Amino acid sequence: MPVSPTPPARPTPPGPTPDVLRARRMLLSLYFLTGIAVATWLSRLPSITHMLDLSSAELGSVLLVGSVGSLAMVVAAGALTTRWGSRRSLIVAAFMFSFANVLVGLGPTVGSVGVLTVGILVSSSSYALANVPMNLETVVIERGMGRSVVPQFHAAFSIGSMTGSLLGALASWAGLPVFAHFLVLSAGTLAYRLVAVPHAVLPVPAELAAASDGADDAGPAAPAPRPRPGGGVRTALAAWREPRTLVIAVIVMTGVLGEGSANNWLTVAVVDGFRETEALAAVVLGVFTGAMTVSRLVGTRVIDRFGRVAVLVASSASAFVGVLLFSLGPSLPVAVVGAVGWGLGVGLVFPIGVAAVSGDRARMAGRVSVLSTFGSTASIVAPPLLGAAGEVMGIRHALALITGGFLVAIALARTVGDGDGGAAVEPAARCDARADGGRGAGRARGRALGRGPDRPRPARTRRRPAEAGR
Repeated sequence: MPVSPTPPARPTPPGPTPDVLRARRMLLSLYFLTGIAVATWLSRLPSITHMLDLSSAELGSVLLVGSVGSLAMVVAAGALTTRWGSRRSLIVAAFMFSFANVLVGLGPTVGSVGVLTVGILVSSSSYALANVPMNLETVVIERGMGRSVVPQFHAAFSIGSMTGSLLGALASWAGLPVFAHFLVLSAGTLAYRLVAVPHAVLPVPAELAAASDGADDAGPAAPAPRPRPGGGVRTALAAWREPRTLVIAVIVMTGVLGEGSANNWLTVAVVDGFRETEALAAVVLGVFTGAMTVSRLVGTRVIDRFGRVAVLVASSASAFVGVLLFSLGPSLPVAVVGAVGWGLGVGLVFPIGVAAVSGDRARMAGRVSVLSTFGSTASIVAPPLLGAAGEVMGIRHALALITGGFLVAIALARTVGDGDGGAAVEPAARCDARADGGRGAGRARGRALGRGPDRPRPARTRRRPAEAGR
């Protein structure tokens, strides 16, 4: 009796290399450190305001200077990162931040609003400059890991923010002078970043060094030529002419608007809307931040299982319902439930947007810069508009106005699942492609990008040189 041949065993998916694992750890620590730095500044803001005797209007003017500087830098950050590379951009941003933090601590100590303003301007610019390369590296590491990990980095930032708030409260309770606090922070963060950044930046994978589909049949990548003057600017500005990138930027703006509105107004809404204490309002804000952190921690597996489009729709729907419960709910317990849904909803929007525009390495810096610009614009424009609406209807009810953005995100959600920004190829698909000698690479990439057997492939594009700064 003939025996049927045993089918060959499917190759075991290769795991991430030690370099990828080390880069992931280092970049997670950099996100955590950034969260600590941001929360430290916010936690000492009352002391700084008191030392300089600033009114609310004067403090708002100083902060506006920082916001404008951040917006200007984030527009240029894509071109600078394309030109310099991630490593150099992050090192420059580290020196800028440490210098700025010294000025922020020195200004109140010597009674100079001008010194404080310059410090805030440079500090905000350093955050904007670092934002683009840090987000690029999350995608490069995700490719090396072979699964969704981008939300984990944003979760590390959230955990760092909570840690920084506690450390700032401890420093204030202990009577640590503002200048000493910021001087220690500047020296410590600079020393750590100089050690961590070189290990957090990986070489550019071949599939990111070329257009995502044009790389399927290409040979080994040629050495990167010396960049032409102005080439980084042209490449970065080209992202502003891509309709898909602009649509995803609008989606990201809705998430940033939701997160920023909570950071700016949630505690005020609890105090004014429910006549509760500031301490209890801080607890509700902590509930929101905790929910957002949980969504980012578990979001990686959820995205791998259900895909970006479905997760974005569910996230936006959760934020929509959560904000309505918070702003229109009849009691504080209902509002707290709303804060949970609100935090769960906005936590994954920005990570999903970054992953969706990261298929072509040559254009990735410019695209992330576009996303960051839209997000920064929302951060600048939304607070005064909500404040003005709050004067008419109360800030808690005014927060309901941001729900329109979540409906827009749901309507545009399909955009994050198409184009050349596909998620990392599934390990099994990569093994299938290698098992057949590379002939299935195109099919495996097609499955990862959501293309079925009857869906035509997009037109091939010319290969672009890898980032020169690596």
